[in-house]
Amino acid sequence: MKSRLISGTTRVCGVIGDPIEHTMSPVMHNAVFRELGMDYLYVAFRVKKEELGEAIRGMRALSIRGLNVTIPHKVEVIPFLDELSPLAERIGAVNTIVNDEGVLKGYNTDATGFLQALLERDVEPKGKNVVILGAGGASRGISFILAERGANLVILNRTWDKARECVSRISQVFEKKVEALELSEKNLVGVLGDADILVNATSVGMSPNINETAFPSKLLKSGLVVFDIVYNPIKTKL
Repeated sequence: MKSRLISGTTRVCGVIGDPIEHTMSPVMHNAVFRELGMDYLYVAFRVKKEELGEAIRGMRALSIRGLNVTIPHKVEVIPFLDELSPLAERIGAVNTIVNDEGVLKGYNTDATGFLQALLERDVEPKGKNVVILGAGGASRGISFILAERGANLVILNRTWDKARECVSRISQVFEKKVEALELSEKNLVGVLGDADILVNATSVGMSPNINETAFPSKLLKSGLVVFDIVYNPIKTKL
């Protein structure tokens, strides 16, 4: 393992969210920085909703080079940024911020990362019926890329208005019908009969609440592709 010293020239990157204790991002990024001999440090910052604006202003003031953005800030962070990439603007959610000499630009890699993970497992979403649980920032990116790929979508969320908002944005871009439903066992039963892919785009089951699940296992069926975006723990209850 390559050793590394923090100096006056070390650049800082990080991740903001709340909660943030579960994140594995510092472990992964710092390992890469060491291996590549880069003079960078990656840390996790717990940022409450009411402190988001201050945190982003602090990013600029302290010349933090970049931030990843996780729950619950992926949508709410946008007004504090200077620019958005074309993809992030269309999706309406950001998971990466780059500080280029004081100009903060937001990007979305959730969408392309999700699609790549599916394709690496030989799952082509085009023409498939996909059920998505959740309508937050991660769900927006995932829904967008699936709609662009030609999948048929149903989005379920505990708050129906939030699901409808997500669906409205997708429908405007792609001029296709996407269904929004309240997340309930009754509605799940109603849509799962024709489903090919199920995506948990919520934080349910994330450490430390590893015994929770957003989806009753009794409803799983043979041949259904299940994708859980929770990565800590690696194996979720779902």
